[in-house]
Amino acid sequence: MEYARLGKTGLVVSRLCLGCMSFGDKSKGWHKWILDEEASRPVIRRAVEAGINFFDTANIYAAGTSEEVTGRALKDFARRDEIVIATKAHGAFGPGPNQKGLSRKALMQAVDDSLTRLGTDYIDLYQIHRWDYETPIEETMEALNDIVRAGKVRYIGASSMHARQFQKALFVSRQNGWAEFVSMQNYVNLIYREEEREMLPLCREEGIGVIPWSPLARGKLARPVGEETLRSETDPIFKALYEKMAENDAQVIGAVETIAKARSVPMAQIATAWVLAKGGITAPIIGVSKMPQLEDALSAIEIELTADEIASLETPYQPHPMVGFQ
Repeated sequence: MEYARLGKTGLVVSRLCLGCMSFGDKSKGWHKWILDEEASRPVIRRAVEAGINFFDTANIYAAGTSEEVTGRALKDFARRDEIVIATKAHGAFGPGPNQKGLSRKALMQAVDDSLTRLGTDYIDLYQIHRWDYETPIEETMEALNDIVRAGKVRYIGASSMHARQFQKALFVSRQNGWAEFVSMQNYVNLIYREEEREMLPLCREEGIGVIPWSPLARGKLARPVGEETLRSETDPIFKALYEKMAENDAQVIGAVETIAKARSVPMAQIATAWVLAKGGITAPIIGVSKMPQLEDALSAIEIELTADEIASLETPYQPHPMVGFQ
């Protein structure tokens, strides 16, 4: 396993982050491919044994049971001081009007709930899952600062939003001497590269660690065009992300398939290797519902794409409508 500093912090993370949205109680999740606790534990254990020390979940994944399953497994398979646990808050965690969003009240409750479910005294990286248009960013950043000062969280990060919003949050923190975001979890892969226009350059300039979600575009980059899976057929977000640019995406996917065949490796390894090679990327978040998917991600670290291969992968791309903020 390779490791890197998360942005300009001293925190060292593996170059792969295991996304834990696939783990939890099937009856409480909105995804049909969720692995229950018994099926999740071997995957988490293999990740730890392979050197992955970075694990990302969220308070809304499988109604909080992802945090519970992940926390119990990590407690059994690793020492707490050897791993980096990341989770997120923003989505509704209850029926009440204050049980969602990034208000001070919501965040103070959400972080305590996550600590309980994870079974830990602190969270290494606490992230806002999306931008809250109903709460002043000053209120959110002050609350996050207080959570850090209380020792409940070590670092704070953000997820998909506009670059101008992220810059505003950084400015507010600096203006008040509060804890600043150290990471950005945004949407980056070969068929969605709009983040290269503003967000990725901003993160490089500010020394922000980038931990992109869905490096395989929900599996589209891991299989030939037209090949369907349970996820592609049942994921409610799938069409919103990919329907408008399907024709152009097919050309990119075809380029991935061509290089994968030439190298005699699975397509997933090529697509992941491209993200790993992108300047400023710290650690893509890999989602796993089958053990071979984890093995492909681990193998991708060893692949060094040539300049010609990268050009072949990138040339077909056309500008996309901005997505991923919902």
